[in-house]
Amino acid sequence: MDSKNGFTITDRDHVLRAWQNSTELVRDYQAYAHELEEDNKELAELFCQLAMDEAVHAAKLLDLLRGYEK
Repeated sequence: MDSKNGFTITDRDHVLRAWQNSTELVRDYQAYAHELEEDNKELAELFCQLAMDEAVHAAKLLDLLRGYEK
């Protein structure tokens, strides 16, 4: 646990924030891939792969997060 400004930040809080960040990155990478798919297919494919990789991270974090809800 971490205390800042009188608030206690728990492990669950860290996992929640990491999951939120990961899901945002998935959306961003997907949007970049879509924007570039006609102009730069190679870069679009890279962003597509990054989105898939980040989705794996988000899924792992979501599993951890669900464990805190039990």
